[in-house]
Amino acid sequence: MTDSKYFTTTKKGEIFELKAELNSDKKEKKKEAVKKVIASMTVGKDVSALFPDVVNCMQTDNLELKKLVYLYLMNYAKSQPDMAIMAVNTFVKDCEDPNPLIRALAVRTMGCIRVDKITEYLCEPLRKCLKDEDPYVRKTAAVCVAKLHDINAQLVEDQGFLDTLKDLISDSNPMVVANAVAALSEIAESHPSSNLLDLNPQSINKLLTALNECTEWGQIFILDCLANYMPKDDREAQSICERVTPRLSHANSAVVLSAVKVLMKFMEMLSKDLDYYGTLLKKLAPPLVTLLSAEPELQYVALRNINLIVQKRPEILKHEMKVFFVKYNDPIYVKLEKLDIMIRLASQANIAQVLAELKEYATEVDVDFVRKAVRAIGRCAIKVEQSAERCVSTLLDLIQTKVNYVVQEAIVVIKDIFRKYPNKYESVIATLCENLDSLDEPEARAAMIWIVGEYAERIDNADELLESFLEGFHDESTQVQLQLLTAIVKLFLKKPTETQELVQQVLSLATQDSDNPDLRDRGYIYWRLLSTDPVAAKEVVLAEKPLISEETDLIEPTLLDELICYIGTLASVYHKPPSAFVEGSRGVVHKSLPPRTGSSESAESPDTAPSGGPAADQPSVIPTQGDLLGDLLNLDLGPPVSGPPMATSSVQMGAVDLLGGGLDSLMGGGGGSFTPAPSTTAPTNVGAPLGSGLGDLFDLTGGVGTLSGSYVAPKTVWLPAMKAKGLEISGTFSRQVGSISMDLVLTNKALQVMSDFAIQFNRNSFGLAPAAPLQVHAPLAPNQSVEISLPLNTVGSVMKMEPLNNLQVAVKNNIDVFYFSTLYPLHILFVEDGKMERQMFLATWKDIPNENETQFQIKDCSLGADAVSSKLQGSNIFTIAKRNVEGQDMLYQSLKLTNGIWVLAELRIQPSNPSFTLSLKCRAPEVSQYIYQAYETILKN
Repeated sequence: MTDSKYFTTTKKGEIFELKAELNSDKKEKKKEAVKKVIASMTVGKDVSALFPDVVNCMQTDNLELKKLVYLYLMNYAKSQPDMAIMAVNTFVKDCEDPNPLIRALAVRTMGCIRVDKITEYLCEPLRKCLKDEDPYVRKTAAVCVAKLHDINAQLVEDQGFLDTLKDLISDSNPMVVANAVAALSEIAESHPSSNLLDLNPQSINKLLTALNECTEWGQIFILDCLANYMPKDDREAQSICERVTPRLSHANSAVVLSAVKVLMKFMEMLSKDLDYYGTLLKKLAPPLVTLLSAEPELQYVALRNINLIVQKRPEILKHEMKVFFVKYNDPIYVKLEKLDIMIRLASQANIAQVLAELKEYATEVDVDFVRKAVRAIGRCAIKVEQSAERCVSTLLDLIQTKVNYVVQEAIVVIKDIFRKYPNKYESVIATLCENLDSLDEPEARAAMIWIVGEYAERIDNADELLESFLEGFHDESTQVQLQLLTAIVKLFLKKPTETQELVQQVLSLATQDSDNPDLRDRGYIYWRLLSTDPVAAKEVVLAEKPLISEETDLIEPTLLDELICYIGTLASVYHKPPSAFVEGSRGVVHKSLPPRTGSSESAESPDTAPSGGPAADQPSVIPTQGDLLGDLLNLDLGPPVSGPPMATSSVQMGAVDLLGGGLDSLMGGGGGSFTPAPSTTAPTNVGAPLGSGLGDLFDLTGGVGTLSGSYVAPKTVWLPAMKAKGLEISGTFSRQVGSISMDLVLTNKALQVMSDFAIQFNRNSFGLAPAAPLQVHAPLAPNQSVEISLPLNTVGSVMKMEPLNNLQVAVKNNIDVFYFSTLYPLHILFVEDGKMERQMFLATWKDIPNENETQFQIKDCSLGADAVSSKLQGSNIFTIAKRNVEGQDMLYQSLKLTNGIWVLAELRIQPSNPSFTLSLKCRAPEVSQYIYQAYETILKN
């Protein structure tokens, strides 16, 4: 007989009848009545009027009836708190029942009744159950603590339940351990500051022992907890990895992903030279491949996670390309995700296989999939140079099919191939031009126009082709209009005599007849350039373009590291950190991978520069081409355009800095004789006594006066407005009384208000990180500037950068996220307690091997020994002893960096000679070059 009868009734006075049945003496009738009540409650009828009658049924030995009554109680206790107190006695009694199932049931229900009045009555029973002899009761009680903490955190702390929970981590039963870990993790998540899960090697050992005997969900709780642990060294990380590896063969995919997360995180700490590292890589591939034989929904989740893993460590799956080949019956979302991973894994070894496969996909029926497959062929060409020729011929074959959307996608990717391999495949342009009429999508039309403009000198009828687009100029999308404008200007600069009318026509269309501000602005800029200085116009418009890099859709490295810590959760499917989609008051903790073994101290040292290498050889602040930031900024990395010399007036200060001229003054270089104009901004240390900063403020070459006298370089433009949609950021670094700050000026050169500013640093050599959020108190109106002093600390994640003092920064506002990188002067890291005792200095100087000593020349410095000593002391370089040897002054100095590295120096000064000799000794010789630059900067400013 089914339960459906409980849901159907036509009688009047249903509540009345149920009341009578609930008070019946017959047990069977009572049970039937409670089932009817639960059925009504399930379909949404209000049966709260029966509360006292149902509660009376609690006094029973029948487990089934008790469960039903408890279910009713959980549902209605909130709306009837006064009545619910009646049930408390029964709970207390049930918590001492001889049957462990009833004890556990009582404690579980108590945790689910979210009524403040009742919670204090439940503390005693809960305390008993936490120490119950039956593990089933203990594991239920552990979860109850987390529920109670959610209702009344203070009560849980006062009653000492958290300590009892911590004791349960050492319980003999693995399920109790798992639930205790789950409860503590849950509580710790809502209180990120509390150090509840105080994990140490002993407790980790207990968790790993319990791991083997838990249920699958218990294993997940324990693995997630292990992922938050930071091993003290690589040996501990390896031993944890060894004990977690067997979980990879578990049948439950959630356990597998949790184990992968732990291993991916701890692999950061293992040296790549270890045999074990290679073994671990081999062991990670099979479980990930197995996940792809599940049903499509699970496959999708697995693929999204694999996508992250492949970006972090492509070597894990480099031999498993075939499992990502698309099956005919895969749903579209799985197909697209597989395609993405195929491109990430494409390499010279497997490119032939991949291309054959992609060509096959391009003839499928699913339009979205075909488009992505054609794009993938282009991305392979850009990624694997050896395959470019084969890819181009494959794309040409696809264009011959004349299938409209295939042709359009092919043209879009061929444009990128031209950008990557200039002067190599331009012979195919003729074929592309034949298909001009069939293009109807903005992206394809814009790509074709770009090709015609870029290679106008090779296309005989380029002007006719562009003119044909111009006829419907106002109906085109903005993307096409902008490309058309640029292409016609390029054409005019290449063939000025034939295209004068055409260029005038497009400029008037763009400036007078258009209401799009982007188009108008670009039109006016071209117009003025062409009318005032055609030579400059040629250098700007026909400038050398940077080559594009293959992986433009890679996740930004710091975000990727954070997402690796969230493998197996929603964040890994969305590819967004939890803070981006979790709402509510709970503090979302930012996780990051442990630092790689070998930080700046033990990392392999770069070749030391020859003595006295001039600062003009400084690496440019602009990131390298392969650098992700460089790609995001889309910077022109070609050689700087040699224009007319600039006058050093305050108006042109920004322009000089943009071209990198200001870099020498920032790094104290011996470059050109560029003197920054007087800063028009107010001094940053408003709180300083008025007299202290005035002398410096008017001293044109100096920075702004600071309290401790540490040298502050003038502000330079770090992020020009044209690279950041109108946001210009200039800044410098300073150190005052032991605290480092980044002094910024944010200027809004856009037409809209800017707000919601935030800042984040990438991992860097000295762990520099913001010590507080970026505080911009009011929205930044157009043409407005705001000065901010952002306090920094050195407790962030450490990763060796090239050059060592490179800092990559991301700034977010309501418009977008912008990336830039800058070089910080090392003297901001010189700490105040860097003065070494004399005896210690002598002992350390002898102790550091001679090969660690480097010599530099500081030229054109006319200060005397005492002036040098006091100037350096202002920046925490301390003179320990001074000797005069054969008419030369010898200064022996020490300084200490924030990460504890000591640097010892000997500075030789000859009264008549403006060149000083600086000898540096340090256990991490790679910092010497940068210390020398700091000396130069301080002494020459």
